[in-house]
Amino acid sequence: MSKLLVSTTINGDAQQFLCDPGESLLDVLRDGLRLTGSKEGCGSGDCGACTVVLDGAMVCSCLVLAAEAEGRHVATIEGVAEGGALHPVQRHFLEHAALQCGFCTPGFIVAAKALLDRNPDPSESEVRYWLAGNLCRCTGYDKIVRAVIDAAAELRQERTPA
Repeated sequence: MSKLLVSTTINGDAQQFLCDPGESLLDVLRDGLRLTGSKEGCGSGDCGACTVVLDGAMVCSCLVLAAEAEGRHVATIEGVAEGGALHPVQRHFLEHAALQCGFCTPGFIVAAKALLDRNPDPSESEVRYWLAGNLCRCTGYDKIVRAVIDAAAELRQERTPA
């Protein structure tokens, strides 16, 4: 079986890669492109550890074929920080100690940023609902939810004209 050449945009940068027709986007990101932030927790789309944003929609990259990225835009955890500055979601995860082992954290952060990009003022219920596809085996979800709510407040404040 021959390899496919895929041209895509990842974290704002044009990329090309070769992949097998049945290879997952997660495998190409991690093994081919060395973007190792997304993790494989389950391989079946149940845990959210491999969450990326594909053309504005959250997806489990373990369930997306790499070839499906052709001509599309992919955003991974590596693209969340802006230059050397952490995104408010990342900063509030640290401030709230909303992580323990960190394995699930990239998926939570990508999902939280996707939520705040769509809804700058989510309620606690909306945050919990949005993040329901992301599982953490180490810590409770309260610190994660508080981090997202505080990041939302900070982002709203930044957007408000002085």
